[in-house]
Order: sequence, then C-alpha cells, then structure tokens
Amino acid sequence: MMMSNVVGGFARLEMKMDALGGREYVALGSRGLFVLLLLPYYFNSALTKIDGFGLSAGAFAQILPPVAEQYLYDTSAIPFFPWHLIVWAGTIGEFVLPILIVAGLFTRLAALGMIGFVVVQTVVDVAFHGAALGMLGNGLPNELIDQRLLWVSVLVAMIFAGGGKLSLDRLLSHRQA
Repeated sequence: MMMSNVVGGFARLEMKMDALGGREYVALGSRGLFVLLLLPYYFNSALTKIDGFGLSAGAFAQILPPVAEQYLYDTSAIPFFPWHLIVWAGTIGEFVLPILIVAGLFTRLAALGMIGFVVVQTVVDVAFHGAALGMLGNGLPNELIDQRLLWVSVLVAMIFAGGGKLSLDRLLSHRQA
C-alpha cells in the first residue's frame, strides 16, 4: 500500500514536470544560464582585444599567438590580410554572438556560431597557450574539455529549443504570420 502511494506520487510528479518542462522553459533556462555564466566571460575577454578604436596587441596574442610573436606584438606591422581580418572577425564575434543570444535574435544561428567559437578557442588554448585539454570520464570535472563541453551543452539546448517566448525571434515570427 505504501509503496503504491510512493510510486503513484512519483508518477504524478513526473506528469507535472513533463507539463512544465516544455521547450519554452528549456529555451529560457539555457539563455538564462548563458547570461549568468558565459556573457561576463566573453564580454570581458572581448574588451581585452580592443585598444581605443583598434585591435590591441593582446588580441593578436590571444587569437594568433605565433603571428603576434613573429611581428614582436607590433600590430601596425602585422599585415591586414589575412591576420587583421581574422582577429577582427573573432573580436566582433565575441561581442555580437553573445548579444544575439541574450536578445534571443537569430538564437539558433548565434548558438551554432558560439559553438564554433568555443571549438576554435579551445584549439587555440591547447595548441598555442599550453592549456591541457584533459580527458573525459576521469572524475576531474575542472579540466578544460569538461568545462567547454558544458558550455556547448547550454548552446546545443538553444539550437534545439530556440529563443523561447521571451525572445526577439518569437516577436519577429509573430509579425511574419
């Protein structure tokens, strides 16, 4: 009798959670987590890449360390094509993609762009900055691979769930209908 009450209570709780856990809540929750966890990180990182109205030497050191070293961190000596173009694209992406996600504008596309950004960032961190990638399933959740996969999981949720009810995507889709 008691066991059937427990199982029945659990089944009712499951049904209520299924009703609450719709796509809209996943969308809002993933965007909320992005704002809390990743937005400050990416904005602070992007701000280190700007020096007045141009790129800082730090931008090249962060994004293209071998190029920065080759030109002794003199940004005026670094050729525009392709190096300045690459660093500008990375810096603008680091500002624009998070803003799009927060606003819920082109959320799926922005999340996909951020996943690409995280992958490139991880490759640069490991290949040029000496960061250890780590290993999955080793019980050490503070390693780089674990951290970046958690970031990507939040972004993947946005790809599947979209921007949700509180997004510019929703506002624009209602105007089109």
